Amino acid sequence: MAHTADQARSGSTAAPWAELLVAEREVLYRFISGLGGNDPHRAEDIVQEAMLRAWQAAEALDWDGRPIRLWLFTVARRLLIDEWRKNRAVPVGITLEGFPAPVAADAADPSDRILDRLVLVDALRSLDRIHQEAVVHVHLLGRPGAEVARALGIPGGTLKSRTHHGVRSLRRHLSDRGVVAS
Repeated sequence: MAHTADQARSGSTAAPWAELLVAEREVLYRFISGLGGNDPHRAEDIVQEAMLRAWQAAEALDWDGRPIRLWLFTVARRLLIDEWRKNRAVPVGITLEGFPAPVAADAADPSDRILDRLVLVDALRSLDRIHQEAVVHVHLLGRPGAEVARALGIPGGTLKSRTHHGVRSLRRHLSDRGVVAS
């Protein structure tokens, strides 16, 4: 015997309907917790929303045939996916009003920076003077190519070629020493 939504809401035969939802609640919570990275607050919110939707769709659900578990799992999974998509839609670097901006994770050990610089200086010393000059001015000092070409008294195309070959030689030198780009 299928119960109508009005009967379920009025309380006259709500016990079987409510009992089914309560019986499925814990299983649904564990399912969503596992999918959602074991965040208890997110899992609770999704379970509550799925239960609310079950109550709102009570007329369409077959309470006696017990397809409620499959229906609840599908609804909850879709809610979790929708939340994940919504959270992913906020572009990186955009802050929401009222929330603090994320702190940059630049908590690197200073000794790592010193070591990186020593490795870079060693690699730069391995270059020919003309390639070293081009790479330092363009990539390390960030000067515009036209300005560097004028200062060195060479055509722009020659600067591009020297920079290209210098960077290629740097990569090869670092790779030979086991340094991996991150």
